[in-house]
Amino acid sequence: MANRKQRRRREKEKRHEYELVEIDGEGNETVLSGSELKPASSGKGSTGKQAGASKPSRGRGPQPPSWPRVLKRGALFAPIFLATVLLLGGDKMTFATALVQTAMLVAVFVPFSYFMDRIMWRSQQKRLAKSRGA
Repeated sequence: MANRKQRRRREKEKRHEYELVEIDGEGNETVLSGSELKPASSGKGSTGKQAGASKPSRGRGPQPPSWPRVLKRGALFAPIFLATVLLLGGDKMTFATALVQTAMLVAVFVPFSYFMDRIMWRSQQKRLAKSRGA
């Protein structure tokens, strides 16, 4: 069901009548009929959505899982893990011990992150297949 803003926008579109015109080189306007309109191209610029269709509120959807992306994510989180281990370890922990614990955290984080990416990707593919089938 459309919200109030969407209903007002649709009502406004119905209130205003307009004509599609083409301006030639001399500046004269000619009214175009439905048969003279060009069909929408299916190139890269076209999204394939109808006019008035809303865009998703979030950014891109999940991408297919890949090990290079997961390893980059692990490299980004490794310093955060190291700082956390050093802060929680206190004076008792040496830097070498903190590095070993950070390596173990990253060793658990990377496969878990790939697994979560795979779950998100599969659930999105199932939703898309269900919506295409309906």
